[in-house]
Amino acid sequence: MASKRMKKAQAALPNSMTPKDPMTKEQKKVTDWLRRNVPTKKTKFLHAHVVEYFIGSKAVDALLNDSPWAGPKEAVQVVSGPNRNIPAPAPGGPLVFTSREQCVTYMDDLLRHKQFHRAKKIPVVDTKKDKKAKKGAGAEAKTDTSEVEATPKAGKDGEKKKRKIRLDMHLEQIFVDSNDAFVWLYDPISWIYWLGGTAIVLGTIAICMFPLWPPMMRQGVHYLSMGAAGFLIAIMGIAIFKYILFGALFILSGGKLNFWLFPNLTEDVGFFESFMPLYDYTYTGSSSKKKKGKKAKDSDDEESDDEEEEEEKSGEEKEESDSEESKKSSSTGKDFEMVEGEKKDGDDTDEES
Repeated sequence: MASKRMKKAQAALPNSMTPKDPMTKEQKKVTDWLRRNVPTKKTKFLHAHVVEYFIGSKAVDALLNDSPWAGPKEAVQVVSGPNRNIPAPAPGGPLVFTSREQCVTYMDDLLRHKQFHRAKKIPVVDTKKDKKAKKGAGAEAKTDTSEVEATPKAGKDGEKKKRKIRLDMHLEQIFVDSNDAFVWLYDPISWIYWLGGTAIVLGTIAICMFPLWPPMMRQGVHYLSMGAAGFLIAIMGIAIFKYILFGALFILSGGKLNFWLFPNLTEDVGFFESFMPLYDYTYTGSSSKKKKGKKAKDSDDEESDDEEEEEEKSGEEKEESDSEESKKSSSTGKDFEMVEGEKKDGDDTDEES
């Protein structure tokens, strides 16, 4: 079907791609409506710049169904065969789209007026991913040779991944009702740019006419300029003072204190974030004190342990001395008993004698 439509469109085209008549107001309105309402996508053209393109069949659908020039739905019929009769608008009458062929002819006329051009899609091949896929496929083939069916790549939700494409100029510049890409050349200027340009021009003229301003306005501008200059000088003074304060505190603390006043003042942040926080500091001397305190505590603990050991030793010595004394006393007691026994025996012998 696409090839037949292409041949018919080629037969209906004139030989020249430069139309003799300029665009009408109606064609400009249709082009502007298509530019704003037909869905577009972005991609690179010839690996150079980013362009916006649309699909031909979607543009035809929009003209037939959603555009202000769409005919009644009853009149839109698909007639096949050689003896078909395509309704066409009367010359000089209002524009009404009633068939896809009529839309194709109209869009082809807009293409010849350089509102867009036809492009061909070129899929982008990611060499790194292909190499990884080939390595993975080779490893799977080595591990399991029974499975040889290839499955399409799927995303996280099980859907097929969309391949990236690039666009290149098509050799046949005709409009076709298909999935071909058509790159927009028509780029209307937004009203924001018009408003901004007008404000710049008016502001420049007002500044040039400053001597003609009323005295009160000139005095107000003078006070505003003085306030702005004072604010800038104050910011510069704070920036210089914070470095002086940092250096002074750093030297006085022996390199232990890093104190910053308005630390974000010279950073790449917003206006209000430049003054937040008010100050910031880091002190590295507390760790050494803590270590010293720990060492002192350790030394005290060691001293206490030594005292306890000494007390334990003295207690052991006392116990040993007591035990020795008891042993001595026990031994002396035995000797005393023995001596007494001997004396008694001697006394008995003497008496007997």
